[in-house]
Amino acid sequence: MSKILFRLSGVSEDEASEVRALLEEHEIDFYETTAGNWGVSLAAIWVRDESQCESARTLLDKYQQERTARMKAEYAQLKGTGQNKTIVDNMKDKPIQMVFCILVVGLIVYLSIRLITDLGQL
Repeated sequence: MSKILFRLSGVSEDEASEVRALLEEHEIDFYETTAGNWGVSLAAIWVRDESQCESARTLLDKYQQERTARMKAEYAQLKGTGQNKTIVDNMKDKPIQMVFCILVVGLIVYLSIRLITDLGQL
């Protein structure tokens, strides 16, 4: 019976590719399901053979620890050189998009407060 190994929701494509390559490299029989057209199904990588599940889990845990360390080191390097993206950088890169987002958030807050005050006057 198949067992779920790795959920793909919110996972970057490079990480999913690395996980697939890791499983193929160690000859672990797996298959993948998608979220479907409406995104309501479970996107995941499954191990077909339960006897391989424990070794696959061990490999995946080790991979995730290594990836976490690699990403932290990469972030520290970018931060040290001043190349990491901040919200100010995003504002400079896409000022129109940021202004639009701020206006939309402001409109939502305004309408929410207005609805509450109008209901209080009834």
